[in-house]
Parts: sequence; structure tokens; C-alpha cells
Amino acid sequence: MPKLAAPKMNELEFRLLNGFQRGFPLHPRPFQSIATQCGVAEAQVLERLRALSAGGSVSRVGAVFAPGRIGASTLFALAVPRPRLEAVAAMLDAFDGINHNYEREHAFNLWAVATAPRPAALQALLDRIRADTGVPLLDLPLLEEYRIDLGFDLDGAERSDVAAPLNGAAHTLSERERRLVAALQEGLALVPMPYRALAARASTSESDVLDTLTRWLASGVVRRFGVVVRHHELGYRANAMAVWDVPDAAASGLGKRLAAEAGVTLAYRRRRALPDWRYNLFCMVHGKQRDPVRARIEEIARDCGLDRLPHAVLFSRRRFKQSGARYVYPEAAHG
Repeated sequence: MPKLAAPKMNELEFRLLNGFQRGFPLHPRPFQSIATQCGVAEAQVLERLRALSAGGSVSRVGAVFAPGRIGASTLFALAVPRPRLEAVAAMLDAFDGINHNYEREHAFNLWAVATAPRPAALQALLDRIRADTGVPLLDLPLLEEYRIDLGFDLDGAERSDVAAPLNGAAHTLSERERRLVAALQEGLALVPMPYRALAARASTSESDVLDTLTRWLASGVVRRFGVVVRHHELGYRANAMAVWDVPDAAASGLGKRLAAEAGVTLAYRRRRALPDWRYNLFCMVHGKQRDPVRARIEEIARDCGLDRLPHAVLFSRRRFKQSGARYVYPEAAHG
């Protein structure tokens, strides 16, 4: 019997949330296949996933695209005066291109992820945010990834997928693929034949949807396909971003060591933004209580030889937005 992540989670819910974040069936009746594996009826799987979605534990069921493969993205931070924080956060949340938006404990206190169809559109979004907010902005684009978008293990088991592959070549979307990406952004419909419904939204065929998703997974355009969970709703509220100022020549080796450490859910190198931001190596550690998370970060730093380097730990205070990345904006969905 696995260790359940939340006190009220039953075994079926645990299997749905933890077991199908990757390897989601790519055939016309995926929920029937999952039901067979779980020893229940298809209707029961759909009912549970709908309830988990309504309760917020599931963000969506769908594709997580690898960074830099079909569009442009960056992490950025704003130094917002506290009286304006909620207003600025609400302004960011209104943009299609903002998919994560958190308050963190730092002078740069509002952290967000922005995505766009093209680099020029991403730069235009950042320029507008700078102009509209009038506060300092750090643009911290990804340089190298070690563990990103590989899922969120709920049982604390040792994992074998210790490092993500590095960024591959950018993939230029055809018009048909762009329609599919636009349709995928909200996730699969929780119906018995979701790929048929997805095909209808994308003006293509079910077989084309399945063939394209299979190809994207094989080529790494899609990092994983399956259930995307929200960790806050599952009880993981003591979450910290740990950052270090690492010599650039040593960053890759240290980053790969970070990615292999138990408890690390994200690890990557980003561009510095001097003089305000000296740090280039990042990792995330999610937990349910603050003290164990801080202690684990200290252990990780010692294990990886990072404990003598300049560093900071930024705990999350509030989550303003968490949604799937938008690489196709509504006005661009059809050209």
C-alpha cells in the first residue's frame, strides 16, 4: 500500500494522481485503459478525475511542452511595493502569457513565468509589464535544464528520471499543429473519447491527434503527457526556491547533481541579471512544513558542494496563478 499524499486521498485517487502524470494512454479510450489497470469502471475513473479537477488538485490532463521547443518562455521577477502587490499580481494574471505567478520572500517579491508564440512576442509582453508596473524587473531566461516538467512524485519514492534532457532544436509549428496546441492548452475533456473531442476543437482527425502526440513525445517536443497536479491543493505549501551563485564552468556538473537529489522537483541554470541578481543555479524543493524543507536544502547544498557558495532561499508566500503554458494566444490560434 503506497504512502498517501493527503489524509483524505483514497487509493484510486492516489493512483490517478501519481501513476498517470506520465505514460498516459494514447488511444481512443484512454480512461477505459486506466480503469482496467486500476481494477475499476471507466465511469468511476472519469468521476474521480472530474471531482479532483473541480477541487483543484488536478490542473488539467494533457501535454507539458519542453521549454524552448515550440515558443519562447522566461522566468521573471518584480520588486513590487507591498501596498501594490495584489494589484500588480492581478494585472499579471490577466495576461494569457502568464501561467505561474507567486509571491516569494525577497526584495524581488513577485515571480512569474511568461510564455509566448515567438521571442518577439515574449519581449513585447515583458516591455508592457515594465511600462505598466513601473517597478524593477529581472528577466531570467533558461540557459540549461537538469530537471523540468518531469512530474511531481507524491509517494517520496526514489526516482530513476534524475535529469531532464537538455533543450532540443526549436520546432516550427505548422498551421495544423498550431491549432492542436491551442486546443490542448486547456487539457483533455474528461469524457470517454477525449481525443475525438480534441480533434473536433483542432479541426483535424482523431488519428492525426494521436499520431502527432506520439511523434511529439518521441522527439521531446512534449516532455510528458498526463495528469498535471497542483501541489498546494495536495498539502505541499512549504515550497522554496533555492539559488546559488556558481561559476559558469561548474554549473552543468553541479546542476546535474542537484537534479539527482531526493526532494528536488526542479533544477536548472538561468542567466544572471547583474547587478541586482547574481544567482545562476536554481532548484525547487516542495514540502508540507517549512523547517524540513529548509533542512533538506541545507543537506542538498552540503552533498553537492554548494554550501560555501553565495546563495539565497526564497519561500513561496502566495500563489496568485498556476495554469498551463500558453504558446498560442487566442488571436493566433488560426494564423
